[in-house]
Amino acid sequence: MHNYFRFVQKQGDIHIMTKIAIFASGSGTNAENIINYFDSSDDIKVALVLSNREDAKVHERAKKLGVPSFAFTNAEFREGTNILATLATYEIGFIALAGFMALISPALLQAYDHKIINIHPSLLPKYGGKGMFGRHVHEAVLAAGEHESGITIHYVNERYDEGEIIFQALTPISPNDNVKTLEHKIHNLEYNYYPLIIKKLVSQ
Repeated sequence: MHNYFRFVQKQGDIHIMTKIAIFASGSGTNAENIINYFDSSDDIKVALVLSNREDAKVHERAKKLGVPSFAFTNAEFREGTNILATLATYEIGFIALAGFMALISPALLQAYDHKIINIHPSLLPKYGGKGMFGRHVHEAVLAAGEHESGITIHYVNERYDEGEIIFQALTPISPNDNVKTLEHKIHNLEYNYYPLIIKKLVSQ
């Protein structure tokens, strides 16, 4: 397992700086929220953003916030060698998936055992698996007549959304909710809780 840390001197004490990477495939609102959350932290820094899409908007957000970002092909993510090399270059010690639409390679899972987490916009094990992301999840939840939904933060394994659950938060669904309003509720939960859980896990 890779363990990359930077020692930071502050007021006579030594603090450990952990660099984290965010993997994202889409617009990157969660990534932006996480980067901003840790911007003034002396202990945790978002040092890298990786994506499997060159045209993902997350690259624009990362550039604006001064965080290096790179795109790799799905084949490269499956194989893992170039990904691991890039993570090593940036001394990454922890990885957070935020809207990342590719499986993590066995090599990466081995190198970062219990150091890769994901956030999913439902109360797993319901409405998880391949193809269940974003609005697709909310549409399925509403179509099923559920009375509540939420978020799940879990460790990543070799299958979509099946890793060990770390944390869940829920929100009620009202009769007037639609995909847009439910999506807004879920985003609020993601923005509020994901950085907090990352901080807790990194600090353990």
